[in-house]
Amino acid sequence: MNVQQLHVFLEVCGGKTLADAADKLGLKQPTVSFHLRKLEEELGVELFRKQSRSLQPTEAAADLLPYARRIVFLVEEARLTMQERREQGEGRLRLGASYTPATYVLPPHLAAYRQLYPGVNQQLTVKQAGAVLSMLRSCEIDIGIVSLSDEPQEGLIIQPLVADELKLLLAPVHPLATQQQVNLDELREETFLLHETGSTSRTLSNEWANAVGLKWQSVMELGAIETIKETLKCNMGIGILPHRSVKREIEAGELVMRDLPQYVNRRHICLAYREEEQLSPHVRTFIAFMRRTFLENGKL
Repeated sequence: MNVQQLHVFLEVCGGKTLADAADKLGLKQPTVSFHLRKLEEELGVELFRKQSRSLQPTEAAADLLPYARRIVFLVEEARLTMQERREQGEGRLRLGASYTPATYVLPPHLAAYRQLYPGVNQQLTVKQAGAVLSMLRSCEIDIGIVSLSDEPQEGLIIQPLVADELKLLLAPVHPLATQQQVNLDELREETFLLHETGSTSRTLSNEWANAVGLKWQSVMELGAIETIKETLKCNMGIGILPHRSVKREIEAGELVMRDLPQYVNRRHICLAYREEEQLSPHVRTFIAFMRRTFLENGKL
């Protein structure tokens, strides 16, 4: 079993045809077939079954997949580490972030990091927090910056950087906007504008509602924070959003922010990285940079 065979295995497991995998890897199609056949012979199991014009992974392939990803990642990481030594600090840092930190927190930090390490090519993928953590576990990214609750994450180290509690948001013309405090009974008949299912803010919003005995009577589910904010400005309901996502609108008087009744914050913007003995140089420097930055600002 060699790395080239595992590269081919991963490409075909990703849904590519033999021709597509060959094109991606810069090989000829018979070479791709040869590598798959040799891998099956060495392991003594069937990894793919031919179905129509595609290859379908077997259960054995599903068992092998996480190991293959890890082996290929480590070989690539070793190669990049040595390349960085040759090129005196140049390299790649693959980041993943959920929507709130990616939009409202990260940009100035990424700019500051680039000034310190101009040779590092930063690549940022933005998805829901759960998807970012999945990419981290499968070695598709190096570090995650995500909004999370306080639940542990198996196999990952989670470092909270700053609290980002959920708040109640209203249009200035909403009848409840004149009150400094809003109670639960006043919310029971309201329409709530909520982030999409699967997001950290939606999960924690649901948990808060269940904890205080509030049943959503009317809900409008929206896929983006910016869409929720613009809809709120039209006074179409009440929103629950992360504090850091609405600072600009609050300062401009475009929205009114109030505390959620009986809310206890469990939401933080966190660094997430794999729990492993050897981290690449750029991963170590980025972790240290982010920790130092937030510590200096009194937020860690």
